[in-house]
Amino acid sequence: MKILVGLINGMIAGATPILLAALGGAFTFYAGIFNIAMEGMMLAGAFGAVVGSYFFHSWAMGILLSIVFALVLALIFVLFSVVLHTDEFVTGIALNLFAVGATTYLMRRTFDVKGVFSNPGIIPMPRLNIPLIQDIPFLGEILSGQNLMVYIAVVAVFVTSFLIFRTRFGMRVRAAGYNAACLDSSGVSTARMRVWSLLLCAVLCGLAGAFISLGYVTLFAENMSAGRGWISLAAIILVSGNPTGIAVISLVFGFSDGLGLLLQDYQVPSQFTSMVPYIATLIALYFYSVKERKRKA
Repeated sequence: MKILVGLINGMIAGATPILLAALGGAFTFYAGIFNIAMEGMMLAGAFGAVVGSYFFHSWAMGILLSIVFALVLALIFVLFSVVLHTDEFVTGIALNLFAVGATTYLMRRTFDVKGVFSNPGIIPMPRLNIPLIQDIPFLGEILSGQNLMVYIAVVAVFVTSFLIFRTRFGMRVRAAGYNAACLDSSGVSTARMRVWSLLLCAVLCGLAGAFISLGYVTLFAENMSAGRGWISLAAIILVSGNPTGIAVISLVFGFSDGLGLLLQDYQVPSQFTSMVPYIATLIALYFYSVKERKRKA
């Protein structure tokens, strides 16, 4: 039973950053933007979270700065992709590389360390114990005592779904991706809707980064996003941007992450266990491509 609880909690922790980033990517997906810069936004958010938490001695300031750092990358994306009309794929690759280089340089200049910055002055995000629920056997160990960002991610699923499918704003975002010319002819700027989608994506990617550095662990390491942005993109593609589907797929990827951590307790080499989430991603994308070929045929 204890192993099962540990596996489920590991799955939830592994799924949370993927879920948050993918929900942000859903906005850009429907707005017609191929956004592969989520990896860089998450990494920038993770660094910003540590900076805010360490210097202000507050996890809340860490979350705030994580969003600010991610928004900086989003604004650069807006400048090149929306304003200057550069290729989105090339812009995303450039931003991901920029985020790796910039966070590495800033960490070494700011904290005078290489590789990893870990310090007792970094204040982690709290865990929330829910009254009554925490006393329920088995379920209490799963539903209560999770990191604050886990509950925010759950709420974000419903908020994102409501915004995209139940509001005028969401209708305009989807129109920007489905028929930009029609949206422009109605008097609503497609460019403006794409800007808003990128900004919302950055906010959620910033939260994902904050969870990685202040919730999942309490430190910052070079390139610590470790491909989670790419996994988030795969989750979006697999369910065509549907927030509920993204939640389910994120749990699948989170399970593979938790399984990898569990296997380490059985002396399985860490190099192999680190591969598990990415192997799961490749398998999922393979079955998706097979389904799409059959559908087109």
